[in-house]
Amino acid sequence: MHIREFQQLIERMYSDKDRRRGSAKTFLWLAEEVGELASALAKGDDRENLSAEFADVLAWLVTLANVEGVDLEEAIKKFTAGCPGCGQAVCRCDTKLT
Repeated sequence: MHIREFQQLIERMYSDKDRRRGSAKTFLWLAEEVGELASALAKGDDRENLSAEFADVLAWLVTLANVEGVDLEEAIKKFTAGCPGCGQAVCRCDTKLT
């Protein structure tokens, strides 16, 4: 499945509810899911649970993008030419190492 297909699937499933909730509350749900993923990583959860937590984070990120009208497949094209910071296919930036 491509990113755009997943974004359209989430749109069909949840768009009415998502738009009523709005960006701010949707962002809070995303933040909660990121927290659950962080906890699962810290605890060393099994692959099945980690996979579920990653999927939840991705679904809420896509939901937020839908609420804001952002096409994520289009948005990530900035990475196709290499790192947005240094332009290299393998990042050589010294920032964000920690």
